[in-house]
This record gives sequence, C-alpha cells and structure tokens, in this order.
Amino acid sequence: MGLKKFFLKNTIEAGTDEAGRGCLAGPVVAAAVILPENFKHPLLNDSKQLTETQRNLLRPYIEKNALAFGVSFISEKKIDEINILQASILGMHESLKKLTIIPKHIIVDGNKFKPYKSIPYTTVVKGDAKFMSIAAASVLAKTYRDEFMLRIDTEYPNYFWNKNKGYPTKQHRDAIREFGATKYHRKSFKLLPEQLKLDF
Repeated sequence: MGLKKFFLKNTIEAGTDEAGRGCLAGPVVAAAVILPENFKHPLLNDSKQLTETQRNLLRPYIEKNALAFGVSFISEKKIDEINILQASILGMHESLKKLTIIPKHIIVDGNKFKPYKSIPYTTVVKGDAKFMSIAAASVLAKTYRDEFMLRIDTEYPNYFWNKNKGYPTKQHRDAIREFGATKYHRKSFKLLPEQLKLDF
C-alpha cells in the first residue's frame, strides 16, 4: 500500500506528530517535517511499526534530506499544568515554529489540533501510517524522546526507562510502588492503578 507523499499536491506541506503521550514519566516530544517531492526511503513507515534500529537509521537520513524539520520537548511539569492533549498540541506548534520554511499546509497525526498562525491544516487519524511527512515526524519525535529517556535512566536506573521509555509497564509501575515518583513523573497522571491519591 505504501505511504502517500502529500495530502495536497504542489504545496509546501509540513507533517507533524508527537511521541510519549501515554507515558507516566518524561516529556512529550513533537516533531514537524517538510519533505521534498523526491523523498524516499525503503524503511519509512509509522514509527510504531519500526524497530529501534530502523528508527535510528532513518533519523539522520530524514534530517539530511528534509527541506526543514523541527523538534520540541514539553516537560512533565508543563504537561501537569496544561494537560497532555494541550501539551501535545503545544509541542507540535513549537516544532512548526522551528521550521526554516513556512509551510502552506499542515497535516497532523490524530484528530485534535489548534490553528497554527493562519496556516490551513488537516488532521489525519493514523496519519503516521498514511503520509510520509507525518511518518518522518513520528520517527524524529520517537528517537529524540528515547534518547532523552536513556539519558535520565542513568539518573534513576531503578525505573528501567532504558527499556520502558517511561511507558506504564508492570516493571515501571512496580518501581513507582517501591521507590515512589521522581521529578520526571507526571503528577497529573494515574501512576498506579490503585492510586487514590499519592502525596507528592
């Protein structure tokens, strides 16, 4: 089936996506990418379908061959302040702001977005499995976020972020139960299933 190049033809189009929305710890990371007409790579697909090795191979290729890209991090503190959906949208806006070329149209993974400047946009459910620029943005967002989680894993090795990347695995929840929450945990999230209230 393959990914489509663009939603609108003959238009400078940016694809945007985020990674880490469902995590209990760490930032949500968003990326925006504008790809050239002739962009192709045999591996490019929705980042969830790719292995870590494939994503790490794709990242430098995307960065080298994209017309423009931007990546932004929204901290767990900000997520707690404005909620994860708003933080994801803010991240996408921040990434779009970093593009050196202003797009004429934006395609967004998912079904929620807020207007950015006055650029027309289209939301696409499962867009990372349909359009190249969203797939490329999902690869950048995921690799930058994973890299960050590996870095903070050395600070808090008990939570196995090098493996779970902050997602709610059993191992991660067991560590929260045993060691409590860290400064990287999202306090507004239900960190444990039995949590009524945790005193932070």
